Amino acid sequence: MVAITVILAAVIGTFVLGLGDSLSDTAPQASFSSSDVAVNTSSTNGTVDFTLQKTGGQDLETSDLVISVDGTRSDSNVTAAVGSETWQTGQSGNFAAEPQGTEIAIEDGDRVTISLIHDPSGNAIYTTEITA
Repeated sequence: MVAITVILAAVIGTFVLGLGDSLSDTAPQASFSSSDVAVNTSSTNGTVDFTLQKTGGQDLETSDLVISVDGTRSDSNVTAAVGSETWQTGQSGNFAAEPQGTEIAIEDGDRVTISLIHDPSGNAIYTTEITA
């Protein structure tokens, strides 16, 4: 009887303190490799062209994913880049990502950080750094 009371108190306490909501918003686990990386510096802010291949892990809902360039969200559509609503192991996405609403232009020789963000949790699933 005491054990049941302690367990119930722990469960109720977790949800009362708001910890229960954050438990469901964890990022899925997946691995990627990047290739065909190029930086086009002729556009206004510079566009990073690259291919991401999913090499393992959970299937991902592409509508939950966002590409980030140097910490700024890109308008790159992950669903269109992958070609389906679920990103499965072995599938690749071809991206042309440009930072939104920034005055920072990507120039030759700059180091650029590309991240794949799981939007519901706010966590980066994959991050890589390239040189323009």
